[in-house]
Amino acid sequence: MKYKNLFFDLDDTIWAFSRNARETFEEVYRQYSFDRYFDSFDHYYTLYQKRNTELWVEYAEGKVTKDELNRQRFFYPLQAVGVGDEALAERFSKDFFAIIPTKSGLMPYAKEVLEYLAPKYNLYILSNGFRELQSRKMHSAGVAGYFRKVILSEDLGLLKPRPELFHFALSATQSELHESLMIGDSWEADITGAHGVGMHQAFYNVSERTVFPFLPTYHLHSLKELMDLL
Repeated sequence: MKYKNLFFDLDDTIWAFSRNARETFEEVYRQYSFDRYFDSFDHYYTLYQKRNTELWVEYAEGKVTKDELNRQRFFYPLQAVGVGDEALAERFSKDFFAIIPTKSGLMPYAKEVLEYLAPKYNLYILSNGFRELQSRKMHSAGVAGYFRKVILSEDLGLLKPRPELFHFALSATQSELHESLMIGDSWEADITGAHGVGMHQAFYNVSERTVFPFLPTYHLHSLKELMDLL
């Protein structure tokens, strides 16, 4: 298959979100001496991640706004240990959002692969992340220059895997469906979404998923495999 357009997810596909986020959370947790409230950082982070996952589902379904998502996910861990200080949670979140886009950690081989692909293909970002963070993260990590356009769910008010977002991305980049490939780590958002509109997909299986409702076009365990496929 001859592709012209490669659509990449950003977080945990190119930019090492899980590692960068955990590092930032731990930094701010220490700064705020949260050991006075929690048994350990892992205790705090487990509480945060549980509610954060639930809230992103609610956000995708239109049940909460972006502002409410951000308010609740930072306040919930404190509430869970009996600390009702919402102003403290807000200060914590502001410091977190100030620090995280300065992190430059990338997924293994990301820069090497982008260097290889950029002269051969049109590279785009298609992400559910927030605009005020994504461009800063890409610049901090030194990868912004590889991409011709950044398409974000906020542009349309819908999240992947909604088909409208994929059609919007194709239209915004003047890309033909049959000449395009979606590359991402989220089975639900990236692979199911692309498959639903008939776009080929490369599943970057960082979570070591073993159950598949359908076979993706390509199954990657390392981004480096793209250099052999493309």
